[in-house]
Amino acid sequence: MSSQARVIAFANQKGGVAKTTSTLNLAVALKERGLRVLVIDLDPQGNLTMSQGLDPDTIERSMFDVLVHRLPIQEIIASCEIDVAVSSIDLAGAELALSGMIGRERALEKALATVRDAYDYILMDTPPSLGLLTINAFVAADGIIVPVQCEYLSLRGLVQLENTLQMIRENLNPRVRIEGILPTMYDRRLLHCREAVEILQENFGDLVLTTRIRKTIRYAEAPVQGYSVLRYEPEGEAAEAYRDLAKEVLRRGAQAREHA
Repeated sequence: MSSQARVIAFANQKGGVAKTTSTLNLAVALKERGLRVLVIDLDPQGNLTMSQGLDPDTIERSMFDVLVHRLPIQEIIASCEIDVAVSSIDLAGAELALSGMIGRERALEKALATVRDAYDYILMDTPPSLGLLTINAFVAADGIIVPVQCEYLSLRGLVQLENTLQMIRENLNPRVRIEGILPTMYDRRLLHCREAVEILQENFGDLVLTTRIRKTIRYAEAPVQGYSVLRYEPEGEAAEAYRDLAKEVLRRGAQAREHA
């Protein structure tokens, strides 16, 4: 593993596509393999923070302070199953606070510079929008994983996301690209699910990951306990899916480094 962490953002401007679930469970699966992992909660709703048993309403310092007040990111990292740079409700005001700052798109990239040597992977959970918080993630990232619900309307959002990334590449971060499209809420019994994946593959080819995240109640139950699904039900099918995803991400990361 290189000395600098590989930074991956999970992004989709559509909500409810298992972004938070995938960020957390991939992180825990990577840690199981002996890697040093940091997750960053960039969503003002704080679902990732909550899913590790922390209360965003009582957190005094969070990613808001890192981005807006330049607080060192080390000061807001909580040690849970994995290290979590926490969110709080204040983060909802970050877009407005950042909008008047010079270099506003690079606030996160600067913050991460001090910890990239301490981790192998840094995974970022972004809000369901293409605002300044998500753009900060794109500027700081090496790659993007896009969780996509297995339904027809998902394709339109991907085109919009790719257009945004094109602008980021031209102006702010030439290396960022979609590293993988992750089909979520997959139900192999439903024809429209299988057809939606086929349409994704026709349009995006090898970018579509082979791992499928299936629908299961376990993904809803685990965060209530403050755990990842790998800790909640280690031997279950849901946990295995994210272990498979970890292998796939590591393989793609190795290929990306070879071509860099």
